[in-house]
Amino acid sequence: MELQLKTQTLLSLWKEARTRFSTQLISLQSQDLIRKLPLTQNTVGFLIRHIGDVELLFAKNVFGSKLSVSAKTLIAQHDTGEWTDLASLLEYVSHSAEALEIAIGLQSDQDWDTEIVTKEFGVKTKAESLGRIISHTAHHGGQLAIILKYADGAK
Repeated sequence: MELQLKTQTLLSLWKEARTRFSTQLISLQSQDLIRKLPLTQNTVGFLIRHIGDVELLFAKNVFGSKLSVSAKTLIAQHDTGEWTDLASLLEYVSHSAEALEIAIGLQSDQDWDTEIVTKEFGVKTKAESLGRIISHTAHHGGQLAIILKYADGAK
C-alpha cells in the first residue's frame, strides 16, 4: 500500500526527529545505563525504557494499534534502577519505533484531523498528537545527551 502524501510527510518528519534519540544508542555501553546527573533520579536506562513505553502507548492509544503495553516507567512513576540490560533496552526501543512507524503509516490523510481524547493531554488531533510524541522523544533524548556528556561515568 502506498502512503498518502500527508501521511508520508508526517512519517518522514517523525523518523528524522527520532534520530536525535536513536543515533545516541549506537555507541552506548552497558555501564552507561546507570549514569545520571547529580541530584537527579533518572538514569540513562530509565530514559531509554521510558521513551519506548510512551512510543508504544502512542501507537496503541493515539493511532489504534492492537498492542499489549506494560508501560513500566509510567506505572512506577520513578526510576527503580532495574533498566540495566542494554541488549534488552535496545530491542525494546527498536520494537517501539517499529510499532509506532507502522501505526503512523496506516493513517489516511484524513485521519490526521481526527480528534482523540486522552487523560494525559486532553483533546488533540492525531497530527497534534504526533507533535507530542516527537517533542517527548526529543525532550528525553536531550536529557540523555546531557547525561552522557556530563555525568560521571563511574556512578
